[in-house]
Amino acid sequence: MQNTRAIDISVAAPAYNEAETIGAVLTEWREYLETHPAVGDWEIVVCDDGSRDATRAILERFGETCPRLVVVPFDRNRGAGAAIAAAIAATRLDWVVLLDSDGQFPIANLDSVLPRLHGADLAFSGARVRKADGPAHRFGSKASGMVGNLLLGTRYRDFNSIFKVVHGPLFRALPLESGGMNCSTEITARVVELGHSWVEVPIGHRARGGGARGWRFWRGARDRALFVGYLGLRHWLLRRGVLRVPETGAGTRAAEGVR
Repeated sequence: MQNTRAIDISVAAPAYNEAETIGAVLTEWREYLETHPAVGDWEIVVCDDGSRDATRAILERFGETCPRLVVVPFDRNRGAGAAIAAAIAATRLDWVVLLDSDGQFPIANLDSVLPRLHGADLAFSGARVRKADGPAHRFGSKASGMVGNLLLGTRYRDFNSIFKVVHGPLFRALPLESGGMNCSTEITARVVELGHSWVEVPIGHRARGGGARGWRFWRGARDRALFVGYLGLRHWLLRRGVLRVPETGAGTRAAEGVR
C-alpha cells in the first residue's frame, strides 16, 4: 500500500536583483505548496543577497500576505554560495528543496520526487532533460560535470544542477565553503564525500524570466575550473586520510525521527 503521509517541505533559494521575476516565482511556489495533496507543513526561505533593485521590497510585501515566507537579508552582496548556505541554514522542516529565484527550475518538478521521500534515500538531484541555457553555458556545465564525475568516481548526468531535494538534517549540516556560483557543484560533492548517493530524477528547465546573471562567463568559467580542481584535491586528501570527513549527525533518518 502506498504511503500517503504528507511531507513537510522547506523551499530554500538565493535572490540577487530578481525584481523582474521574484513576485511571480513566489506566487508559483506558494500555490504549489498550498494545493499539493502530498505537502503538509511548508515554508519558503529566501536569502536576499544584498540586492540593489526592488527585490527586498517585493519580498517584504509578499511576506505581509504569506507568513510562511522567511527572508534572510544580507546588507551587502556576498555571492550565491553564501546566500544559498544561509537560506538552507534558516530552514526547519524535514525536507529542503533548493531552487533558484529566477524561475528556471519549476517547482512542479517536485511531482516526481514527492512519492519517493518515504523511502531510504536522503538526497535527490534534478537532471535537466533539456537545458535552456545558451551553448557556452551548456558546454561549461557539461565539461565541469565530466571532470567532477571523474574526480569523485561518480556518473551523474547533471552534476551542477541547483535543483536538489535533501533530508533537512543532512542538508543543514553540510559544511559549505563556496562563495560564488559553484555552490550546487559543491553540494553534489559534499554529499558524496559523506558516503551518500544522489538519486537523479529528470526535470524540466526554463530560460531565465528576467534579470541578469550574477557572474560573467569567462570569470565564472575560470572560477568553476579552480573550484572543481579544489574539490578533486580535497577528495584525494580525504581518501588518503589527510583530511577527516566532518561529522554531520544525520547518518540515518530513523535517528532523526522523520515524520
